[in-house]
Amino acid sequence: IAQRAGVLHRNFQGYTTQGECDLLGLGVSSISSVGLAYSQNHKELKDYYAAIEQQNQAVDKGLSLNQDDVIRGTVIKQLMCNFSLDKTPIEQQFDIDFDQYFANDLPKLDLFIQDGLVHMDERHIEIKSQAKLLIRNICMSFDAYMAKQLNKQRFSRVI
Repeated sequence: IAQRAGVLHRNFQGYTTQGECDLLGLGVSSISSVGLAYSQNHKELKDYYAAIEQQNQAVDKGLSLNQDDVIRGTVIKQLMCNFSLDKTPIEQQFDIDFDQYFANDLPKLDLFIQDGLVHMDERHIEIKSQAKLLIRNICMSFDAYMAKQLNKQRFSRVI
């Protein structure tokens, strides 16, 4: 229902209808997303309690998102939630030329296109119904952090 209504979103916890909410993780190993930053609490109970005792907080590590992270995250969320993407709103929102910005990433979709799993034209990317279970693999094409790990075995690692 949320997908058909265009209000489905995705965050690190899964799918939700609460789009751009800050998430504050409480407890051991919990992950928070506040503004343009992610953080994770200590994973071991003794480290968690020691950090609270010494620093009044339990954050172990964090990451501040840069503009590229935000652009790529938007593209990946759009594909994962709607199985399609119109390039025009992305271009307008971030003042980019989509094909130029993702010139190194779009060729990574070629195998999916050749296999009839993805359709791409000048303005749209569409994930075919038979490829919905492979959406994470398809989205890896836009993930800058996965770029070094992309290879022929990426399918077996995710499925």
